[in-house]
Amino acid sequence: MDLRLPDELVALIAGEEPDGHGARRWDQEDTAQPSASGTAHRDPSARPALPHHDDLLDHVADWGPADTPAGVFRLVPVRVERDLPLISRWMNDPATAAFWELSGPQDVTEDHLRAQLAGDGRSMPCIGVLDGTPMSYWEIYRADLDPLARHYPARPHDTGVHLLVGAVADRGRGLGGLLLRAVADLVLARRPSCARVIAEPDIRNTPSIAAFLTAGFRFSAEVVLPAKRAALMVRDRSLRHLL
Repeated sequence: MDLRLPDELVALIAGEEPDGHGARRWDQEDTAQPSASGTAHRDPSARPALPHHDDLLDHVADWGPADTPAGVFRLVPVRVERDLPLISRWMNDPATAAFWELSGPQDVTEDHLRAQLAGDGRSMPCIGVLDGTPMSYWEIYRADLDPLARHYPARPHDTGVHLLVGAVADRGRGLGGLLLRAVADLVLARRPSCARVIAEPDIRNTPSIAAFLTAGFRFSAEVVLPAKRAALMVRDRSLRHLL
């Protein structure tokens, strides 16, 4: 999960103006701790086949902003041409690479992004934008339609989240827990059919697990997945107004 973008990326992006610090500012109408979720590398070929639906996640692009103590936050669906250099740079941070396993040339990250974007809509990669500055990478996905569902008692419309806080300067400040709470609230507000938000951070990633607990998730179980041992974290709709 730095705030400043490389000059070559800024030059690539038309219509997005730098702020006074050289960081890209995003137009709010543009809807185009290391990992707080751990390894997010899933094999699209392992997913059950479904017809294409663009509303499996109730249109993440239309979820709108969330007001947080740190500023206005929104999820913006990834556009590969715009976002790949930034996301790839985040993935090559050693602390991130240990859990996401997407380090290396840009095409490693590109393949991961395009596999989701070319799918049936069950997983949406997003940039997290805080007060106009891109600062985190998210994946919002249908946990009940994911291979993860083979490893826990999934319920229809369970929605999963992965989080990477990109900038080193944003880690260790409590932003992970704060933003996870905001996104879980968005999921439950915008997806009325969803009763639970699910996450599966690597069991070794104690800062990540702590962030989920801060955000109102509970530890449900330790599960053995093909790529890791994970802590199954659950945020229940029934407890939403008590947290």
